[in-house]
Amino acid sequence: MSANQMTDLEEDCINILRELIQIPSVNYGEGKGDEEAVAKYVVAKLAEVGIESELIESGPKRFNVVARIAGRDTNRPGLVVHGHLDVVPANAADWSFDPFCGEIKDGYILGRGAVDMKDGDAMFLSIVRSWARTGYVPPRNILLIFFADEEAGSTYGSHWMVENRPEIFVGYSEAISEVGGFSVTITGGHRLYFIETAEKGIQWLELTAHGTAGHGSFINDDNAVTKLSRVISRIGSHVWPQRETATGAKFFGKIAELTGETYDPANASSLLKHIGGAARMMGATVQNTANPSMLNAGYKANVIPGSATAVVDGRFLPGFEHELEETIRQLVGDDASIHVQVRDKALEVDFSGPLVEAMSAAILSQDPQGVPVPYLMSGGTDNKALSDLGIVGYGFSPLRLPAELDFFALFHGVDERVPVEGLKFGVRALVNFFENC
Repeated sequence: MSANQMTDLEEDCINILRELIQIPSVNYGEGKGDEEAVAKYVVAKLAEVGIESELIESGPKRFNVVARIAGRDTNRPGLVVHGHLDVVPANAADWSFDPFCGEIKDGYILGRGAVDMKDGDAMFLSIVRSWARTGYVPPRNILLIFFADEEAGSTYGSHWMVENRPEIFVGYSEAISEVGGFSVTITGGHRLYFIETAEKGIQWLELTAHGTAGHGSFINDDNAVTKLSRVISRIGSHVWPQRETATGAKFFGKIAELTGETYDPANASSLLKHIGGAARMMGATVQNTANPSMLNAGYKANVIPGSATAVVDGRFLPGFEHELEETIRQLVGDDASIHVQVRDKALEVDFSGPLVEAMSAAILSQDPQGVPVPYLMSGGTDNKALSDLGIVGYGFSPLRLPAELDFFALFHGVDERVPVEGLKFGVRALVNFFENC
């Protein structure tokens, strides 16, 4: 790709991201989302350069977009390149700018979705548009998908597509998507590039305590609210033991190597001090977690209700789901019942092989001093659904970030933004990756 073509690609990516942010594709959960306008925008941007796509409706105003890019070797298993079109809500009163402005200020593109994950959408979309304009053909078939509903369990997105349109994925063996390939500057000035090779599993649990309803002025030793309060207090204050995963061993082992410390699997959290704001996420990847997140009880101040409910966000490490379940059962005891609202698997794949080598080489092509490392993500991505079809997924939508930027605070956070230069780095790295994947 010539210098002029790369400049055009970078500018196209910036403009697309700004326009994507300006389309509020907010997902409120419980089926209340709307990706229609943003999905139709993607279809139109592909059509501009002659790329045909399929607009797939999975529910009222819930849309997915699929496009197929033929590669040079059509007999080789293809690569799924996927993003999600929805974003979490934003309370404008908390922000210092309009959450859906898409403006550029002080070297940053501003707005909800700038890092989760319309930046990745813009990079993927602008690159395939560049291919169409220049006549470039990638080494292998590319299945480009923009999913709905990732922010609320993927019921109308990747899970729906895997269950209802599995034929779309036939012939594809690997995938890349969000939350990977970004830089974190650690102690000593080393730039690590986190490539996501593992994800914690999910168990969202509804706990219900039952008791005796009655007047609020009476003595009540069978109060459902009191029972539930004991339960969530025990869960919320529980100290989970640290556990080693294959990915965690490589990640923390590299940090120990670069900082001159010793990696202790039973105390990996001692290394978190070296990674700045990234400790917010990575601290949750050395153990299972269970956080009470919702409470509901009663309907009047002077009426003791007969039941009370809470929701706990449980996340388990690969290989440690049983530990989460057993511990929660012990902490709940006889005070409440447990109902699993949402459950999704944990993922872990090797940090090796040709695709990993291509990702690492792509990073080094743009930052020779960078250090690619695998990491375990505390949340989840649409790779979980694709794994049901045997597709091996990674998080790889690269960004080079300023050392002082608390990147993890921007995920679902206030004043979400992404650096323009970081986005340009990502586009260049992805171009190198696609040429060699």
